[in-house]
Amino acid sequence: MTTILRKQRTSDLARTFPFTAARVTFKNRLARLLWGVVSNTLYRFSPTVFHGWRRLVLSGFGARIGVGAHPYPRTKIWAPWNLTMEAHSCLADHVDCYCVAPITIGAHATVSQYSYLCAASHDHRDPSMPLIVAPIVIGSNAWVAADVFVGPGVMVGEGAVVGARSTVIHDVAPWTVVAGSPAAPRGSRPQFARPS
Repeated sequence: MTTILRKQRTSDLARTFPFTAARVTFKNRLARLLWGVVSNTLYRFSPTVFHGWRRLVLSGFGARIGVGAHPYPRTKIWAPWNLTMEAHSCLADHVDCYCVAPITIGAHATVSQYSYLCAASHDHRDPSMPLIVAPIVIGSNAWVAADVFVGPGVMVGEGAVVGARSTVIHDVAPWTVVAGSPAAPRGSRPQFARPS
């Protein structure tokens, strides 16, 4: 996905948000069209246990997929070339991974069903409302519970837990439990290390 620097007239917003304006090219549209065909056939209708097959399909479209990653068949992925799933990470069924900008799911991290990872928005200060994008990072061992919205530019720290139906528009500190809309700290999680 090609990005361009924001225009000078919106430079004040650029200081507020780490976003860049997005330019959708013909090549990008063509790739998404081809991905749409493949994802709605070979990917979506694969049996649930065929994680290896879906890893292969995603890798063929440029995704960086780690060993043992679990992309489920009903996960909606906008642009696999902007997706990184590290070892043993999980994108559950019905997750909407709107990866207009890069989205990274850390090792052993889980994004539960019906969550929405949204790496794009629109600049409401510009009358033409251009698309603006920023990456999302879900840290290793983190858990994003069911039906959570994670906005552009958010980093969910290592080992953090985001409670069900929360709205995350700011970074979440490592090993913190947050919940609510907007998500606020509710406690901490004991730190642990998984064997490699």
